[in-house]
Amino acid sequence: MIKKLLLLATTFSFAQSVTKTINVLPDTGQTSSYTSTFGEDNDYNINAPSYTNNADGTITDNITGLQWQQADGGEMTIENATNYSENLILGGFSDWRLPSPIESFSILNHQNNNPAMNTAFFTPSAAEYWWTNTYQAGDNNKVWCTNAGGGIGNHPKSETISAGGIKKFHVRAVRNRVNPTTIPNHFTDNGDGTITDNLTQLIWQKTPNSTAQTWENALVYADNLSLANASDWRLPNIKELQSLNDESRTNPSTNTVFFPAIGVHNYWSSTSLPNQTTKAWYWNTQFGITTYDVKSNTNYVICVKGNPVPLAVNLPIKPEDNKVYPNPFSNFIHFENENYNENYILLDNSGAIIYKGTNIENHDFTNLAKGIYFLKSANLKSTVIKLIKE
Repeated sequence: MIKKLLLLATTFSFAQSVTKTINVLPDTGQTSSYTSTFGEDNDYNINAPSYTNNADGTITDNITGLQWQQADGGEMTIENATNYSENLILGGFSDWRLPSPIESFSILNHQNNNPAMNTAFFTPSAAEYWWTNTYQAGDNNKVWCTNAGGGIGNHPKSETISAGGIKKFHVRAVRNRVNPTTIPNHFTDNGDGTITDNLTQLIWQKTPNSTAQTWENALVYADNLSLANASDWRLPNIKELQSLNDESRTNPSTNTVFFPAIGVHNYWSSTSLPNQTTKAWYWNTQFGITTYDVKSNTNYVICVKGNPVPLAVNLPIKPEDNKVYPNPFSNFIHFENENYNENYILLDNSGAIIYKGTNIENHDFTNLAKGIYFLKSANLKSTVIKLIKE
């Protein structure tokens, strides 16, 4: 009986359902380097931001699968923003709504500042903040909002001009291109000191490092971490870190059943401020705001691993996909250059590894099932290429 109980205790997955509206998290878009120490945001390009202008006033995020209002709807109260979104007819659709915090944060670009967005796709405005659909837990006078500087926080709804304040809170509506799914268990305890987030497909260190560190030392600690027979740990970027936040919880603002030691602290991200390069973004777990601190100051560290791949339904074939031919393919995969000797990984639509090696051009995929696959370099830095097996 004792042995049976020990076996059952190796993994835990308590009932804690969550609605999945995004395929995976996009990268922050940070492309500049701010240190020679390995592990900063720029060293990993996982699901680089990708958008499609639908030429009808809407933008499709090819990574999350969400469809966005291209030009925001202007300044208004949260109540009017909710009504505006729910009554909006745009691009031939009427199922628009206010975004959740994780959705609104997903379109921020942390290589840019004021606005921290890709203005080649999203029309610039005078907005300082954008409303989400979520009020602060226990306080209906505060609403979660993203801001033009690249952060997210809980703000009094009276701060906006239309409610008698002096700040500009705007509305930007979003809609689902595919029906959301319900994940029965948000987190799974793997029983080895790690937690899998079934919403983002990321794997987290269950017990954060108990010693606060400078940003540079945090990068080194994460890169050298060996846990659960894995050594590919890293310091999370600010979008990954923010994805752990649960706005229905405070002090700390995450699920303490799975992260019992997380406490109320500031946690470093790998993402620097492009306009203040001596500072980096962090996540505070009192309520869940993201803001920044001087890199020489000390904050806490929780590490992450994983390289989730977007689902095929929302990924168009892009020009860079033509570097691999033929596409669709039937048996062999070829490259237009001679860099195929690097270590490549071929994944199916669920993210399972189908092939990994340095001799992929000579591998016969004739017996591979028809469908959508993704090719990426094992060093995590190359673009994910969508392939079709016919």
